[in-house]
Amino acid sequence: MSSIPALSNAQLNKRIISVVVFTFFCYLSIGLPLAVLPGYVHNHLGYSSFIAGLIISLQYFATLISRPQAGRYADLLGPKKVVLVGLLLCGASGLFSLLAVMFDASPLTKLILLAVGRVVLGVGESLTATGSILWGINIVGTVQSARVISWNGVATYLAMAVGAPLGVMLNTAFGIPGFAVLIMLMAIFGFWLATQRPAVVVAVGQRIPFNKVFSRIWLYGLCLGLGTVGFGTIATFITLYFSSNNWSGAAFSLTLFSLGFVAMRLIFSNTIGRFGGIRVSLVSFAIEGVGLLMIWQGGSSLLVDIGAFLTGSGFSLIFPALGVEAIKQVEPQNQGSALGLYSAFLDFGLGITGPLAGVLIGHWGIGSIYLVAAVVVMFAFAITLRLQWMVRIVQQRG
Repeated sequence: MSSIPALSNAQLNKRIISVVVFTFFCYLSIGLPLAVLPGYVHNHLGYSSFIAGLIISLQYFATLISRPQAGRYADLLGPKKVVLVGLLLCGASGLFSLLAVMFDASPLTKLILLAVGRVVLGVGESLTATGSILWGINIVGTVQSARVISWNGVATYLAMAVGAPLGVMLNTAFGIPGFAVLIMLMAIFGFWLATQRPAVVVAVGQRIPFNKVFSRIWLYGLCLGLGTVGFGTIATFITLYFSSNNWSGAAFSLTLFSLGFVAMRLIFSNTIGRFGGIRVSLVSFAIEGVGLLMIWQGGSSLLVDIGAFLTGSGFSLIFPALGVEAIKQVEPQNQGSALGLYSAFLDFGLGITGPLAGVLIGHWGIGSIYLVAAVVVMFAFAITLRLQWMVRIVQQRG
């Protein structure tokens, strides 16, 4: 990697935002259908809550499978090319959603088209998000990794905050074609904008195999994946949770989750550099667990909204805090692979949350998934404590 000249905070942020904007386009494409598709599959097509959750989770599984290769391709070909392909795939997901509702077909055919769109979107997410982070790290330097990952997260959940209510509004006014067309237009604009950004030089040097990269970062990724369960239960089932209690405002609850996330990233992202990623993660897991317990015990939509805000606030810094520690374990020429493998744990957590939560709902009711999610997050807290102890032992021996 070429040396990066000293830049002011404003210059650094400007450079980072110039590429993480593509993450915003990607996750706006994800957020738009998020509060609509589960209800469409369950209420309109007539499938169970398990199938509704599985359709959402297909995107996460596709991202999980493709994320490591996205990191490898970013290392080999450069992040710009990877982002360009990712944006096109995000646009294609909108096309499949449009086809699913435009043609007079059986519910199964519509479900299959939606499923294909979710898979394509998942691959597009892995390419765009991983490529954007690596692109940002390359243009401002590895020392600013936490800043890049934090801004990338701001773009992610700002898009989710905007996307969820906007998707509901567009669906109410125009049906699914309302947001499907918007997804396609964003992909076209994003692709054009990315072509105007300069590419970066790919770092040279020996690239270690996936299994060696994995062995260095897996514990950080495991904690991330467990912490992601809280987000997964809110993103996938909060609309059904509100519906089961005859409440309105599920999209607003998603927005509060995202606002809590963004606020923490903007206000407290510098704490990672000051206190270390592991310490910040411990506090974050504790806040997320409290938020999930509030949702579980919430007797009103107001309490659930507060719980969603706390969950988003707690989840906010987990990815960058543990991610900074994870990519420190490898050389610059392997950082794309490390980032891809690390991020895959997030995708895995989201991928299993949908179907497993659907099973829990069938046996113990929808409220049970938030209690289980809180327990899982506390397990992540315990593993992170052990990770902190392991790091101290290594430092003492060194």
